[in-house]
Amino acid sequence: MPKDQSTEDRIKDAAKSIFVQKGYAGARMQEIAEEAGGINKALLHYYFRSKDQLFEKIFEEVFQEIMPKLNAVLNLEGSVLEKIDAFVDEYISNIRRHPHIPLFVIHELSQNPDRFVQKVTANPGLPNVARLMMEIMEAMERKEIRTFVPMHLFMNILSMCVFPFVARPIIQSVTQMDDLNWDQMMDDRAEMIKRFIHAALEVE
Repeated sequence: MPKDQSTEDRIKDAAKSIFVQKGYAGARMQEIAEEAGGINKALLHYYFRSKDQLFEKIFEEVFQEIMPKLNAVLNLEGSVLEKIDAFVDEYISNIRRHPHIPLFVIHELSQNPDRFVQKVTANPGLPNVARLMMEIMEAMERKEIRTFVPMHLFMNILSMCVFPFVARPIIQSVTQMDDLNWDQMMDDRAEMIKRFIHAALEVE
């Protein structure tokens, strides 16, 4: 029996939702089948033999979509701060569209770190971070920005972008923040990160 693309897409969309709600370990194929419009479990297994295969398929598609976009941003003309601003905007935008990304990354790093690194580095659209590091160092030498260890800067940027999405449940719980206020805060998140970076790097 030929596979129907619309059914496969429904399954993947349902799986993303369940993975975000329950985590990888807590997700069940039966729940995914029900979320996909009540398809039977046998049909789900016809498209994806296991939860791991389904997870891997979504993971690969998301990374193939996002990596080239981030790389394109880093290849733009402009100053280092302009590139960092564009990177933050693109990164936050992508995570908001795909809130399951942090879950995928954490799961892969905890379960299959070597495979994850191999998979990411084999992606032809992998962002050229080494080039950004070099441009940051050159900007420092020209006294355009303050002296800062480039790798610390890069890790700080990633952390500020990703952590709120990873820790969303606990943040909302301890601050008693509802979903509406959370979404409003995330609307401002990229701008807040950029302000923080500019304050840390701009030469007075």
